Amino acid sequence: MRALITGGGTGGHINPALAIASIIKEHEPDSVFLFAGTPFGMEARLVPQAGYDFAPIKVKGFQRRISLENVKKNIQAAAYLVTAGSRANEIIKSFSPDVVIGTGGYVSGPVVRQAARKGIPTAIHEQNAYPGVTTRILTKSVDKVMLTVKEALDYLGTDIDYTVTGLPVRAEILKKNKAQARKELGFDDSFTILSFGGSLGAGCINETMAEVIKYTRANDLKINHIHGYGGMGKDTFPEAMKKYNIPMKSERTRITEYINDMDTCMAAADLVICRSGATTLAELEAMGKASLLIPSPIVAGNHQFHNANVLGKAGAAVVIEQKNIKTDEVIKLIEDFYNNPSKISEMSARSKELAITDTSERIWQTIKSIVK
Repeated sequence: MRALITGGGTGGHINPALAIASIIKEHEPDSVFLFAGTPFGMEARLVPQAGYDFAPIKVKGFQRRISLENVKKNIQAAAYLVTAGSRANEIIKSFSPDVVIGTGGYVSGPVVRQAARKGIPTAIHEQNAYPGVTTRILTKSVDKVMLTVKEALDYLGTDIDYTVTGLPVRAEILKKNKAQARKELGFDDSFTILSFGGSLGAGCINETMAEVIKYTRANDLKINHIHGYGGMGKDTFPEAMKKYNIPMKSERTRITEYINDMDTCMAAADLVICRSGATTLAELEAMGKASLLIPSPIVAGNHQFHNANVLGKAGAAVVIEQKNIKTDEVIKLIEDFYNNPSKISEMSARSKELAITDTSERIWQTIKSIVK
């Protein structure tokens, strides 16, 4: 199979694209791949690192907020838009794909649209409960729409050919159990919290977790706490811990800028406190983890809030918008979970019930159904 895959801008679009390539390769090892993405996006680095050929196409989104800088950006975006269609045609013609698959981001638009016009089998995968602009535009043109959650249909309508596939998760995330992970981290079997705000960090989560860790230590609660403060907190968070006389690493704390062993840390946790990107939520469900979700308010379409509510409505998570975060209420919530482990167990079970365990097979069957 010759598969042209397009998507980019963020890891949330790139990682599913790479996962889909792996799924195809697992079933048809001789498949040939080409990825189309922007030369200035993360995909230009991550795709070649993964060993795939990369075809650049210049596309940028339009800025809605009015400012002199954004006017300049929009002029550039308009210029790219003029050439994007012809560049997409050039990529398609030279590669001659059997199927074209888009995973979101503005770059998916011209590539998938041109392929559909040529009668080439096309599919798109939407990661979020609130679909992006590109997905909403392409749903009427493609042969198949793959959804992570059915709730996305609230914004797409039901008159499309869709399959709920879930979102592929890394295989290594499921390889460790709680006891093994805690032993690796040097923790005992006490209640364990994992908190993080992504690689860049999140000021709101950092500020709240600094006070949570201070409180649990001052009150001698037997709570193990893993926290990743990210680039945003590299100066402030260690200073806060120093001020509170809390070690960055001890028998109860493990505080680092980046969490490079997320599989181990996630396995060790009873409660996960984090943002609500689609990949993170898919991993929480796959591992059956209770969570406190604080959606990022600065993402397109506020899609993290919609993602989080899927778990919140199912009883798998507590969802608090960033504007409503109060440290004392978070502490009270954590104390309640600490004193009532049955609540965590119930949330964990609800989370596990949301997991789609055969995502890879669903994606493969969807692709296979449209390839002639």
